[in-house]
Amino acid sequence: MNLLAIPARLSCLDATFEAQFKARLHWSADTDAHIEQRVADILADVQQRGDAAVLDYTARFDGLNAASMAELELTQAELKAAFESIPAAQREALQAAARRVRTYHEAQKKASGESWSYRDEDGTLLGQKVTPLDRVGIYVPGGKAAYPSSVLMNAIPAHVAGVGEIIMVVPTPRGEKNALVLAAAYVAGVTRAFTIGGAQAVAALAYGTATVPKVDKITGPGNAYVASAKKRVFGTVGIDMIAGPSEILVLADGTTPADWVAMDLFSQAEHDELAQSILLCPDAAYIDAVQEAINRLLPAMPRAGIIAKSLSDRGALIHTRSMEEACEISNRIAPEHLEVSSREPHRWEPLLRHAGAIFLGAYTSESLGDYCAGPNHVLPTSGTARFSSPLGVYDFQKRSSLIEVSEAGAQILGPIAAELAYGEGLQAHARAAELRLATVPDMRKPQ
Repeated sequence: MNLLAIPARLSCLDATFEAQFKARLHWSADTDAHIEQRVADILADVQQRGDAAVLDYTARFDGLNAASMAELELTQAELKAAFESIPAAQREALQAAARRVRTYHEAQKKASGESWSYRDEDGTLLGQKVTPLDRVGIYVPGGKAAYPSSVLMNAIPAHVAGVGEIIMVVPTPRGEKNALVLAAAYVAGVTRAFTIGGAQAVAALAYGTATVPKVDKITGPGNAYVASAKKRVFGTVGIDMIAGPSEILVLADGTTPADWVAMDLFSQAEHDELAQSILLCPDAAYIDAVQEAINRLLPAMPRAGIIAKSLSDRGALIHTRSMEEACEISNRIAPEHLEVSSREPHRWEPLLRHAGAIFLGAYTSESLGDYCAGPNHVLPTSGTARFSSPLGVYDFQKRSSLIEVSEAGAQILGPIAAELAYGEGLQAHARAAELRLATVPDMRKPQ
């Protein structure tokens, strides 16, 4: 196979670096106008016709004809049978990954997902009540690829959070069901599962139909139609994020075998032609070695064509002046996956502020995080790690403020609230606070 993967070779020493760097990073989240209109039509149709519309679109887009939605629902017995049908090695791997993901999210819940309260000096109680969502929907991609790991990463934190019902939707084109995905649903404790996908599945979850229950939040990745649908139903339901193409940034000091780093760059490039793989390194000779490894290893990869296009169109090998500068550039990129492939990863980690997940040390390949390390692999992309976080237990909970003001506290807080309320011209707000004072002031006249 005669394929070339030539990532852009950039240098921070070059006067044109900034322009080249920005051009290489550019990606637009805007969806094609035709897709947006088609999705709007599908959502409206499902909202109006419910199950009938979902059946029509499933037949049209997935080639799966069903007389009723009951035929598209997977029973718990089917999920269990799928689990029992896969090879023992796959069963054990699923269960081991699920245990690690569950353990991590249980620790996360303990650290950041519990209710709390305190009383101040006058006896007023203040706090926060944390409660789980009642019902969530998880979208699992089908078609070109199947992702049992996505089932674990979405369903398990929802379970740990205490969500009562977890509804999974997964397209099965032409009725082809992936046993590993169904087995993962069984291991993760999915409540109900439907073999539907696309914008129609998002609509069914968001609005509810006679068969598909309306959920409170939808999580999980999908294609452009799914992403557009999730954007449009936000507000009716919550969503996790609008994900862009997959990304990896390797921050290397030149001590990791070049083949390892080349394969780590491949690990994201093989997802999709739009995926982005970037290397930052202060050692020019090491960058040469990585490029050589890319050329040598690429022909043997089953998805070589996708990798080659991804690396050539969006990849970059960037020569920096120092590791410190590499860290600064990493913070500007705010990557989804950040590998610190260094002999001293903990030296550089404090300098790194923005990343979906940080993988420390040469032995911590990003792929371990995708499957079984424990932390969630649903991560912010396209620079959104500057302000958002990985999917977690907290995404399946909501918080209510708790306020119980004592009689003594009302004497302290009442005048403060009244003063500010009068300043805003809200007389009823002010009087509501003043009526609880031991000595009630006369009604003030508006200024």
